[in-house]
Amino acid sequence: MVSSSHEAMHGIFTHNAAAVGHAFRVLALPFPEPVAVEQISVDLTATAPVERRADTILRVATVADEFLLVVEAQSNKDVTRIAAWSYYVTFLHNKYGLPVVLIVVCHDKETATWASKPMVLTYRSWTSLTLQPLVLGPHNVPAITDPVEVLADLPLAALSAITHAREPEIDEILDSIIMAFRRRGCDDETEFYAELIEQGISHTDAAKLWRDKMDTDLSFFRSESAQRLRAQGREQGFEQGLGQGVARSVLTVLTGRGIELSADQRKLLADTTDVDQLNAWLLRAVTATRAEELFG
Repeated sequence: MVSSSHEAMHGIFTHNAAAVGHAFRVLALPFPEPVAVEQISVDLTATAPVERRADTILRVATVADEFLLVVEAQSNKDVTRIAAWSYYVTFLHNKYGLPVVLIVVCHDKETATWASKPMVLTYRSWTSLTLQPLVLGPHNVPAITDPVEVLADLPLAALSAITHAREPEIDEILDSIIMAFRRRGCDDETEFYAELIEQGISHTDAAKLWRDKMDTDLSFFRSESAQRLRAQGREQGFEQGLGQGVARSVLTVLTGRGIELSADQRKLLADTTDVDQLNAWLLRAVTATRAEELFG
């Protein structure tokens, strides 16, 4: 049975496409900056009767190319995952004809060390396949202990808390997040990341520390009236927020391709709330050579 902690470890990438770019920068990877990220089905079952599902699969478009990103959460060393992850990578490559990158999120150094080593499928001395995951863990995700840094990058702060859950610095990390949430106030983003962090560290000793800090310093997060107001805000603002996110992606793609918009065109893009129209513009932005081609 998949736990809420397991879900939280890869949920950051599902909730916020910008987290993909954060992961690239944290690892100093030689990948172009993502300009559009789309979640695709995690069902990897073919004709075989055994069901196979990855945690999160993202289709990432950069200014230069496209690839698939498979995000897996791993809490402990498990050699059976080698065969499963190899299947995910080869299945997706065959199905979509795109390069596939596997990221494994760990929250302790021992698991991260194991996952970082090349994984091989062999018979005696003959290697049939070698898999090299990218690993996010306490060894390479920075410990975010400054509230200013938390406010500037909530996805990375949440990832920091989850991957350092068993490390000595977790107390300082959680304190900085609490201080940042207090400064920002209660909104959908702080609520989401508060719950994500609680789920992500729920199996560790840090979970009680986090709940105590939340109850003492941020009790408004759990109040009935706050929950009701947040529910109303989500219902009213979901479509608007989704549209704004797509519009930002359009601008990012155009900027990356050196295409400038006029003031009127920028206003048109900002005022458009039709998500289908915005998605159509986003697709055109990938190949357009002039701004007129986008809105024509």
